[in-house]
Amino acid sequence: MSSRRSSRSRPSAPSMITDDQINDLVSKLHQLLPEIRNRCSDKVSAARVLQETCSYIKSLHREVDDLSERLSELLDNTDSTQASIIRSLLMQ
Repeated sequence: MSSRRSSRSRPSAPSMITDDQINDLVSKLHQLLPEIRNRCSDKVSAARVLQETCSYIKSLHREVDDLSERLSELLDNTDSTQASIIRSLLMQ
């Protein structure tokens, strides 16, 4: 990955991460991302994987916000007994 590192398999300090570890982590991210995983090509740059990861996390945040808003609206329009039951189920 980087020519600045003198060792590919052993980090020079305990907090350093090796190129092999970075490649392994990028590969794992690649497998988790639906946008990349569903494409035909297995060869995707690490930069692309990281960009797609950021985009995917942002979309998940938007989805959580949307679902939270919809749940709040649902609870606001539900009687207090049912809303209490739903809240207690969500807290489990």
